[in-house]
Amino acid sequence: MLVLASTSRYRRELLSRLRLQFTTFAPNIDESPAGGESPERTALRLAAAKAQAAVRAFPDALIIGSDQVAELDGLRLDKPGNRERARAQLLHASGRMVVFHTAVMLLRARTGESASAIVPTTVQFRTLTSQQVDAYLDLEQPYDCAGSAKSEGLGITLLERITGDDPTALIGLPLIALTSMLARFDVQLPAATANKP
Repeated sequence: MLVLASTSRYRRELLSRLRLQFTTFAPNIDESPAGGESPERTALRLAAAKAQAAVRAFPDALIIGSDQVAELDGLRLDKPGNRERARAQLLHASGRMVVFHTAVMLLRARTGESASAIVPTTVQFRTLTSQQVDAYLDLEQPYDCAGSAKSEGLGITLLERITGDDPTALIGLPLIALTSMLARFDVQLPAATANKP
């Protein structure tokens, strides 16, 4: 059994692309950063904590945990939660580069065996006016997205350049890294077996 330890609709949609049967689990963990913790370390720790939170409910499953932390000049850009904070984040990011650190962990609940990766994505924001930011927020409410811009939606119009190894990492679940992990854990991926006799 495969379990996605996340209530994120973005991660659920991404994992669905692999055409594997899975169930979701709400990990309900404290996502506060630890003191002095780097954004990469926070993302990896929270991905692991989410996976571990599902072990009791799914003791025989392969569990996926993932987390993303956005960073601008060493400061975290959390999920804004409301329009005011989203507006402030976008205006702060205007004309600047934001790094999105996306961590994924695959955990075999029964044995504790795990694999993990951190996939960074660098996003260069266009120089934005307050009117452009307000227009974007009127059309798309990205209040549940770190950095306040949905690259899979209208947020792409706010961006000048995206640099990274995996386009799905920016949306919240790095599928290239995850598929490599699943293969290591002997999960048969539909596309990988389609042409086998």
